[in-house]
Amino acid sequence: MVDDNAAFLDNLQELLGDAGYEVRGASSCRSAREHAKDGFDVALVDLRLPDGDGTALAAELKNGSPDSEVVLLTGFATLETAVAAVRAGACAYLMKPCAPQELLLTLEQAMRQVRLHGEKRELARRAQMTEKLAAVGTMTAGLSHEIRNPLNAAALQLSVLERRVRKLPDVQQGPLLEPLLLVRDEIRRLDHILEDFLQFARPREFRPGSVDVRELVRRVVDLLSGQAEARRVALEKAPREEPLPPVAGEEERLRQVLINLCLNALEATPAGGKVTVSAGHEGGRVWLTVDDAGPGVPPEVRDRIFEPFFTTKAQGSGLGLSIVHAIVTQHGGTLEVGTAPGGGARFILQLPVATGEPVAVRRA
Repeated sequence: MVDDNAAFLDNLQELLGDAGYEVRGASSCRSAREHAKDGFDVALVDLRLPDGDGTALAAELKNGSPDSEVVLLTGFATLETAVAAVRAGACAYLMKPCAPQELLLTLEQAMRQVRLHGEKRELARRAQMTEKLAAVGTMTAGLSHEIRNPLNAAALQLSVLERRVRKLPDVQQGPLLEPLLLVRDEIRRLDHILEDFLQFARPREFRPGSVDVRELVRRVVDLLSGQAEARRVALEKAPREEPLPPVAGEEERLRQVLINLCLNALEATPAGGKVTVSAGHEGGRVWLTVDDAGPGVPPEVRDRIFEPFFTTKAQGSGLGLSIVHAIVTQHGGTLEVGTAPGGGARFILQLPVATGEPVAVRRA
């Protein structure tokens, strides 16, 4: 809200605040530019400001935030100012003083436009992801056998070679085993990458059942405790007194999701840090969070972190989190990334509670 009339600004801030809007006030173009850096949905801008023209400011704000909307306010409406408002990209033009209902209606229309911008952006992102998925499917179908066969042959010959080397005297084994084991690990890594491609391109049929979330968390934490200890990172499940209902899904695939999220958290957390897995439920959904003590996920990366082939790691296919996101979506759930209380990354998984049968509740 940009207006140099302090009384008018206070009145509108109170009115819009009571209507549920979060309002930031500015009395000049300079102040408005500073507020705009933090982002906004709708800007209400007076035409006459002490340090500039409201129409020029409206165009500047619109150019800086194309998905946001601008509403111009004026007490001196003319045909010229109306035309200038349209050219500046304003979605509406109100006369001061305006009736509260007219202002609220105009704001709701502007917010509807903002939501439409967001939906269009999401549709464009999904279309781009669909194209990538199609490319993965085509490539995988043609290359899977061509790659898997020599990988299997190489792994077999390495196993034979390893058995022969281990029959040698201990003093001779060391220099031979070190490069051999390195090659074996690299073959395994290639095999895992190929498996990611296959799974992402050809997802299995979904057959949901009832999954005990408490047991799921316990198994994953127990399974990864050795890797956490090797990294000198504490992997813990947060204590919980309230009961948790089962979720609808496939236990094996949800375990894969949680393992992937925990492994990423362990990799991001420095020695001496802690990774915490928490669970709870609200309404008809159960939530799981994985918090790490790493550097966190930068805001500019969060919108892309689930895209196929996108990765911030030096190695990897960039499909791990994409597969996780696809599994969660297939389960009717959501997966988001945020900031953990300690400043690291927090992945928030939400899944629907199992329905169609009596809900057996156990204490976690």
